[in-house]
Amino acid sequence: MEYTTLGSTGMEVSRICLGCMSFGPSADSEWILDEAESEEIIERAIDLGINFFDTANVYSSGSSERTLGNVLEEYDRDEQVVATKVRFPGANDHRNASGLSRKTIEQELENSLERLGMETVDLYQIHRWDYDTPIETTLRALDDAVRRGQVRHIGASSMWAHQFAEALHTSDSLGTERFATMQNHYNLTYREEEREMLPLCEKEDIGVIPWSPLAQGYLTRPHEELTATARGEELAERHEEYRSGGGPEINEHVEQLAEDKGVTMAQISLAWLLHQDAVDAPIVGTTSVEHLEQAVEALEIDLSESDLEFLEEPYEALPVAGHE
Repeated sequence: MEYTTLGSTGMEVSRICLGCMSFGPSADSEWILDEAESEEIIERAIDLGINFFDTANVYSSGSSERTLGNVLEEYDRDEQVVATKVRFPGANDHRNASGLSRKTIEQELENSLERLGMETVDLYQIHRWDYDTPIETTLRALDDAVRRGQVRHIGASSMWAHQFAEALHTSDSLGTERFATMQNHYNLTYREEEREMLPLCEKEDIGVIPWSPLAQGYLTRPHEELTATARGEELAERHEEYRSGGGPEINEHVEQLAEDKGVTMAQISLAWLLHQDAVDAPIVGTTSVEHLEQAVEALEIDLSESDLEFLEEPYEALPVAGHE
């Protein structure tokens, strides 16, 4: 395993972050794993050297947090870096269960900590922008959580670059805790973040931990085979977005390079992201130990400049996606 410093936090994290969206008993989707299957993947991740885990209060209505917490309590908690999120309603479903008001943040943080079995979470992220709550209110509430010792660092997720710049400027003006990370939508078939968000993050020393590094499965197999999977059918609308512009040709280039190097398409796609200087740790979600092991093996794949150019050349601009 390789490790890196996460932005300006000083925390050392694995170059692969395990996304926990598919963990925890739930009837919401066919690709959500039960507790035993989830535990097997988390334990194997730790064996492989992964020490960075990302979840959210909304994943499986809180079951993801509880499952992750149950497994990690069997290990040295100090070695792990745990991130969770607030914005959408999780296990609770009432008027103040969503958004980024002080009330929502404080009560949802308490609930997340209880499910995780932790007194402090390493990284607490806002799960998108809240247009109904002034950013000053959100930042003061998050700053108070840091000062109470419930949160070590705060992070943000997909939003417009001008919003993120506003949040950082507001923190500086108020003297409150700054967002230290950005969890954004970024992969070979969606590179709109390169225009403004990634340069801003590099300038401000923000840790970048992209979600959907494999384009929700679009970059893991030839595009005509995608609907053969349960999640492929569920995400057909999003895949239509990836198919627009240069998506199909990018998919073909990934397939060709994977064949040339004797690795999987997923490994090539992940290796490309790991070669991007702005990226600290892609968030990799998986439903099998085999795919997890392959993701870690992608760290060993060296892509030449010509390989990178071959993968990137077909890209065409796309409508911005993921901010809502």
